[in-house]
Amino acid sequence: MDPRCCALLLPFATLFLLLLLARTWGSRRTGGASGKRACVLVLGDVGRSPRMQYHAASLARHGYSVSFVGYLGKLSGLCVCVTAAPPVLRYPTKVVFQSLQLLWVLLRMEPLSHLLLQNPPGLPSIAISWLACALRGSRFVIDWHNYGYSILALSHGERHPIVRLAKRYEKFFGRLSGENLCVTNAMKDDLSRNWGIEATTLYDRPPALFREATPEQRHSLLVKMSKVHSPFRTSCDGSSDRDDVERTAFTERDPSTGLVTPVAGRPALLLSSTSWTEDEDFSVLLKALKAYEGFVKGGATLPSLVCVITGKGPQKEHYRRIIDSMNFTHVHICTPWLEAEDYPMLLGSADLGVCLHKSSSGLDLPMKVVDMFGCFGGRLRYHNAGCRRHSCETRLTTSSPSSPSLDELVKHDENGLVFQDAEELAQQLRELLWKFPQTQGRLARFRKTLRESGQQRWDESWDQTVLPLLAGGGGTQQHLKEE
Repeated sequence: MDPRCCALLLPFATLFLLLLLARTWGSRRTGGASGKRACVLVLGDVGRSPRMQYHAASLARHGYSVSFVGYLGKLSGLCVCVTAAPPVLRYPTKVVFQSLQLLWVLLRMEPLSHLLLQNPPGLPSIAISWLACALRGSRFVIDWHNYGYSILALSHGERHPIVRLAKRYEKFFGRLSGENLCVTNAMKDDLSRNWGIEATTLYDRPPALFREATPEQRHSLLVKMSKVHSPFRTSCDGSSDRDDVERTAFTERDPSTGLVTPVAGRPALLLSSTSWTEDEDFSVLLKALKAYEGFVKGGATLPSLVCVITGKGPQKEHYRRIIDSMNFTHVHICTPWLEAEDYPMLLGSADLGVCLHKSSSGLDLPMKVVDMFGCFGGRLRYHNAGCRRHSCETRLTTSSPSSPSLDELVKHDENGLVFQDAEELAQQLRELLWKFPQTQGRLARFRKTLRESGQQRWDESWDQTVLPLLAGGGGTQQHLKEE
């Protein structure tokens, strides 16, 4: 057997007797957990897990005492208890150490009524979470965002022994959960058909802070951005001759009246957010921007474009070097790291948003697209494994074809657009921004569709979907007896 497979099997062979013990002891625990005490678990940076942050906030809103277990990151203003996961160690030592540390953390907590786990990552958290719930009599809930084994397959290939072992592990332990949530109906159907897991679909919905910015809010943020990033600064030929007018490249405010107005001939503002990882190929966007630059130089009636690409990640410096080598005149690109409170405001101020995402399973949807909808944005969007799908957003929306789950969110040419490659994205940008900022056309129609759709916010969706599930019977122990 491949030694790497042995390394993966070792910690779980060690835990096998504990699992048998848990099965015996857990069946005797009928009243171990009481009250409304929940643990939200992410074996990753909780600051990069907004959906789990929203879960924690919703639980707290309904009177649960909530503990958040995960790696320390930046939280979006949540008042919850955070327990830090251990430092990253080399694999497989990392798996063994995380297993022991995670089990220790969970068993030291006050008895839990519910444990809500994000998957992926699920190694070793699914097995350890089930064990802790079995020992304590807690209900075990998995929120399926994707398949962990499919992410491993991106770098190792589907037939790699580690990937095949990870798939078996995920399927076996995933079936031990008491309840299951997932992000799309496509994933719900796949879980049921291939793994025998019945899940409830909880779509990602934007929280209340993702909304269209008022002119005053937009101007204040743009002034703040202009102090750091030159593309936001006004040129010397401003639309007003008064020296006391507060200006950015996009807006100006009259100090005597406080009235904020758009600057004549302003550029369009395009926003894209990324974790700068392999699942988002930003060369697609950069090639499209290069083509857009050519359109403007060729005399097309198009505005200059300020493109803001936010986020942190391993490939950021690689793409920054590429961006620095692009000598654009009409396209300006900046790559800031925004404060948590500034990102929704900037998104709500944008004219256009672009999302590039490659789903390893083809069954999940990027949350950033949902946030764009919340800000009445337009979107050109989405990269998918095996099939290319993109989406673009602002006061418009654009996305792309051929993922089993994409149509659950983006309706092509109704609330957004879908593109397959850089050439198609460039053409869509050209069409959407033609004679900008006219109030007619596709961009305005997409925004109107989003406003009239009456889309749910996170709190309403969570209350209708998850709250009844948590209040129902069943749970880990009932599920084990059925097994």
